[in-house]
Parts: sequence; structure tokens; C-alpha cells
Amino acid sequence: MDTAPMRVVIADDEPLARERLRALLAGLGGVEVVAEAGDGHAALHACAEHHPDLVLLDISMPGIDGLEAARHLAAFEPRPAVVFCTAFDAHALSAFEAQAIDYLVKPVRLERLAAALERVRTFAAGMAQAASEDGSDGQRRTHLCARLRGSLRLIPIEDIHYLQAEEKYVVVHHARGEDLIEESLKSLESEFGERFVRIHRNCLVARHEIIELRRIGDGHTQAVLRHGEHPLEVSRRCVSQLRDTLRHL
Repeated sequence: MDTAPMRVVIADDEPLARERLRALLAGLGGVEVVAEAGDGHAALHACAEHHPDLVLLDISMPGIDGLEAARHLAAFEPRPAVVFCTAFDAHALSAFEAQAIDYLVKPVRLERLAAALERVRTFAAGMAQAASEDGSDGQRRTHLCARLRGSLRLIPIEDIHYLQAEEKYVVVHHARGEDLIEESLKSLESEFGERFVRIHRNCLVARHEIIELRRIGDGHTQAVLRHGEHPLEVSRRCVSQLRDTLRHL
């Protein structure tokens, strides 16, 4: 049975450096370069579009540098492995603090690149094994990623007030406004159930945001939020469980 090639994004502000990495990867085989980027912002867009297994990431780039880009990539789902490729070895500690798999000093040698790819494969296999054993992806996200008009916005989970489904999107209501994400409410509830509670088939609310359950006419109930402009409707099937949840907060 054939193994799918490793999907790679190359991010470096020097075209010759990108060309050299592409040539080295072609010589190794088992790899597909799905995109190239000349800065950290473009690298994030490429990863959001192509979902690579690996990003070969330069550190010194204009705008968002490689270290900052790596911190944002850690919030992506699925999360790509990161291997830094840099002309300087002074950033090694910062690179591994950014959870890089490996750190290659330019000019990158073929044998070191091959070893880095092997480390990435071992890492990916370990993550897959952990996911199969505990039913999770091995690491809970700290951010959600919204895409709008060609730009990306990373939204910290702790800043989210509530999540509301609208057609094929979920509206994320957070401390700085609203954004749309293309994820299902069900998957978000499964991943972040310790932080959010369901109040309606189309709404999850951060537990700490609910300050009161208010009964209104016709037996309906509303949730009053700490930061919400308006109360939110609570479905009848959720009221009992929600009251019990709030008693234990």
C-alpha cells in the first residue's frame, strides 16, 4: 500500500533559498511541495489553504518573522510540524520553545534535511498513535482561526463569549467583535466542552459568561451574559441540565 507524500510549505524571503530547498526535497522523494511563501503572513495563508504536514520556515523574514509564524501555526487545526531553516544558530533555543521539530542551519545539507524529515514522520506517527489511544488530536487548540476576505484572524479561546451556528458557518462572538469560522458546533462542543455549555441546538456559551437564567413569558428562559448586549434564548430541553451546570460552577 502506497504512503501519501508528505505535504510541505517552504517559507523563506530569499527565492534562491526556496529554490535550493525545493531541489533538495525533490532529490529525497516522498515529498510534495504544495506552496512557497516569502514572509510569515504568506506562510500562514498557505498553511490555511493547503493544510501541509510540514513547514520549512526561515526565521528572519519581513513583517511576521518565522518565530511568530510558528506560534500562530501552533493554533492551526490540523497543526503542521515546523522545521526552521536559518542562516544563524543564535535562535535555536527560541525555535524549540516555539515547538519546532528540528532546526537546520543554512546552507542546508541533504543528509540533515533527510534526518529532519524522518523526525517529522516519527512525530506525526506518535501524534496519530496518541489520537487513536485517547480519541483526541493530542493537543487542544488555544485559538480558533477565522478567514475573511483573504485575511486570517486568530481568536484566543479565552476571549470567546459564545458560538452561534448560522447556516454553514459558526459566528464567534468574542472580546473584539464577531468572526465567521467554517467549523461545526458539534465538533467545537466535543473539543471545548469543558469551557462551553450548550444552551440551544444552535448556541454554545462560555460557562463563566452566564450570570443569570431568566424566565420570561410563555415558559421561555433566557441566559443573561456578562458581556452580551442581549440575553440569549435557552431551549427547553437544555434548561434543566444548564441549571445543574451553573450550580456547580
